[in-house]
Amino acid sequence: MLPKISFPTFTIEIPSTKKKEMFRPFLVKEEKILLMAKLSEKDEDILTAIKQIVNNCAIDETFDVDNLSIFDLEYLFIKIRAASVEDIVKVSYKDNEDNKIYDFEVNLNNIKIIFPDKIENNIKIGDDTGIIMKYPNASIYDDKEFLNSGNDALFNLIIKCIDKIYDGEEMYDVKSYKKEDVENFLESLDVKTFEKIKNFMTNQPKMSYDIKYTNANGKERTINLSSLSDFFTLR
Repeated sequence: MLPKISFPTFTIEIPSTKKKEMFRPFLVKEEKILLMAKLSEKDEDILTAIKQIVNNCAIDETFDVDNLSIFDLEYLFIKIRAASVEDIVKVSYKDNEDNKIYDFEVNLNNIKIIFPDKIENNIKIGDDTGIIMKYPNASIYDDKEFLNSGNDALFNLIIKCIDKIYDGEEMYDVKSYKKEDVENFLESLDVKTFEKIKNFMTNQPKMSYDIKYTNANGKERTINLSSLSDFFTLR
């Protein structure tokens, strides 16, 4: 029999829960998953591949990638990639003032998750009535209906991110109700309350890494990287 290859493990703290999970590095089979997804040139295939890779690399068999928020998933993917391949990636950006291209090295270990200030997930409707929101989780990448919802994407995402509705002492778990019931509930809200919900949805925690440099005109510039495509060429 051929020898069985061992690999190191490492711990990553999940940003939203502060819980520490153990992972292993990418193997060739994970690189193949990502390569095949990139060749398809479909966003949903790339996102599904990232989910599968993170799930594969988790040591704990009870780890469920679908329970992760989207920003947790992206953060874990970057940290696993840093430990598996290299923690320095090279990026290039064209300055829109002097039109010169600048090359930078990004240390993936220095990427952080920034949580927005004063964004409340408890959306009050009245004195004793309100909605408890949650961050969108990775399971939406497998939801074909949501991915094809077009102009209704934000409304459908809001439905998926309502955790509970309360009225006094009564608590309603939204996942126990039909989608149509939740839609009707949302459509009955006043505009100010709905704007608070949209504010929560549009101010999600996100990855952040600042590149600071001085361009050829002597102007100090800052580039903020905040998405996977900022750090890697996923297409």
